[in-house]
Amino acid sequence: MRRPRTWQASAFCSLGLFLSVLVGASPASAMPHPEATACVTAPAAIGTAEAARGGHGVDTREVSPRQQRAIEARTRHLLAAKGAVLGRRAAVEIAVYVHVMASASGAGDVSQTRIDRQIVELNQDFAGGESAAAADTGFTFALAGVDRWYDDAWHQNQQASAFRAATRLGGKESLNIWVLDMNYLGIATFPWDYAASPDTDGIRVQYTTLPGGIETNYNLGKTASHETGHWLGLYHTFEGGCTTPNDRVSDTPAQASATGGCPTGRNSCSLAGKDPIHNYLDYSYDSCYNQFTAGQSNRMSQMWQAYRA
Repeated sequence: MRRPRTWQASAFCSLGLFLSVLVGASPASAMPHPEATACVTAPAAIGTAEAARGGHGVDTREVSPRQQRAIEARTRHLLAAKGAVLGRRAAVEIAVYVHVMASASGAGDVSQTRIDRQIVELNQDFAGGESAAAADTGFTFALAGVDRWYDDAWHQNQQASAFRAATRLGGKESLNIWVLDMNYLGIATFPWDYAASPDTDGIRVQYTTLPGGIETNYNLGKTASHETGHWLGLYHTFEGGCTTPNDRVSDTPAQASATGGCPTGRNSCSLAGKDPIHNYLDYSYDSCYNQFTAGQSNRMSQMWQAYRA
């Protein structure tokens, strides 16, 4: 991997200067930050074409089965039109732009060291570096820039369409990460929604989840890996519950609901295989996560070729 190019910028901004940008139209539900007292529906700041991670273990479905079928058909059409070779793993370095959305007083102004550790974590997780059972996905990440904004509303994930449109950098192949304070561990857009909503494409993560943060059980940087999996086209492993095709990946066994903690041996479905509690796309504790599967790697490669290449 080439040496990352980094730059630093600081800016004070006025929300009144920017217009809101509409996001995609597929229905979504989302999960709360694990410190929240109740499970709630996604607030208005969360786009309807996005997926969220939480810690309460309540099943969510971001995309209806009918919409999933349409997305899969569209993906096959795009891959065929591009002459993509199915089953060939992508070998892609992704430029990452990190936007630190701190409060006016500086709360959430995470250090450059923690940002660098987050990039190291992404590279480790997507390279299969945590388990012998993990797949090397072929995706690597290089920090392309960091900017810092000091605004209470943006820090609290308010007017999210506006601040993403105002700060997003790069094209469809660039990963933008907004680091802020919200009621969710993380939120991501899907690759098939980029064409309709390019200005809001990327992921948002709770700043306390970056490596070295204070989020109990979720402070190893795995939230960003989970959300980047969504950004590359993966559903939750519990998508659809005990059904086929559930998450549309054949080597992630179906599970009835999201995992909480790290319950070894959990088997919530009568279908073959125990719940994939160690998979980055479940809702397990960070310490429990250690793998993407070969099937997930293949799906991410296909989604990259169809929507981001």
